[in-house]
Amino acid sequence: MKNPHIGSDFDDYLEETGTLQETRAVAVKRVLAFQIARAMEERSLTKADMARKMHTSRSSLDRLLDPSFPSVTLLTLERAAQALEMSLHVELS
Repeated sequence: MKNPHIGSDFDDYLEETGTLQETRAVAVKRVLAFQIARAMEERSLTKADMARKMHTSRSSLDRLLDPSFPSVTLLTLERAAQALEMSLHVELS
């Protein structure tokens, strides 16, 4: 029997308000930014070193590490992975 005091879930609310996709994109970006920053720290890489290894500007790296900036290209993510000697895996589910 369903509990009458429990409403819809938060995803339903976000979908109703039209913000579900944006919220998911920001969440994924936060995770990626955290993983990249942690890997940089583990390898003792400064932002300048990382940008140089990625063949990009420091401002571009700052956008990549900014969790509130969801727009990032696959090429940028691949460059970051290579600079960290990691691999990028993208999956749809």
